Amino acid sequence: MTPWPSGTGWSASNRARPRWRRPRAPRSARRPRTRMVKVVRERGGNGPGGGRPWCLPLGDRVLLVAVYYRTNLPIRQLAPLFGISSVTVCRVIQRLGPLLALEPAPRPVAGVERLWIVDGTLVPARDRQVGASSSNSRFSANVQVIIDADTRLVLASARPAPREQGRCPRLARVGLPAAAAGTTVIADGAHLGTGLIVPHRGRAGRPLLRGQEEDNAEHRRVRARVEHTFAGMKNWKILRGCRQKGDGLHQAVQAVATLHNLALTG
Repeated sequence: MTPWPSGTGWSASNRARPRWRRPRAPRSARRPRTRMVKVVRERGGNGPGGGRPWCLPLGDRVLLVAVYYRTNLPIRQLAPLFGISSVTVCRVIQRLGPLLALEPAPRPVAGVERLWIVDGTLVPARDRQVGASSSNSRFSANVQVIIDADTRLVLASARPAPREQGRCPRLARVGLPAAAAGTTVIADGAHLGTGLIVPHRGRAGRPLLRGQEEDNAEHRRVRARVEHTFAGMKNWKILRGCRQKGDGLHQAVQAVATLHNLALTG
């Protein structure tokens, strides 16, 4: 065997036993997780509770919740990944999931113009009390979301409701009338009669004027931002088929919105 050249630092033993270094994520990728842990800790996620102490540190528990929302893996598959039981996974999700809820929408500031966008999306759900047979050929719930048009941050989300229910009750439950005082809010044509700015609608025998068509084009251009927000939120696969019951879907939407905001501001 030909020996290795001297001065290269290599030898036969080094070649036979290659060293493997664990790859580390860049700092920009680790920052959102650090902020998640900080948010959960500030909201009491690491506080004392009943029963036995947690077998995982707070950082790993937050990572478990994030992985669950991101991949939508069954609990029986998540448990071996973290070396814990399925019951512990359920406890972690039920304990930390509500702590990732959105903060209340900021109050209007005098002299500052704001533009909000309201829209809804269908989220497939297993719970028959919050979902109904919908236009996407699946049993889904309608989720109304408010975003800021400038920052594209999610400000609030209403509780999921069946598709056939009206829009006005859900907007009232999300607190839009009080939070949007002095704020310009736009929506699509399905929110007609809610007091929001909607596109012009043509009537039979009365086509839209040129100025109205230009207004509708500008309205579509701005309102497309909420569709981009929905696309980013649905990268979290929990919103592609939620198996949670009761408040589980609402907590998942709130948590995904918080994680979406942390990713944008990180």
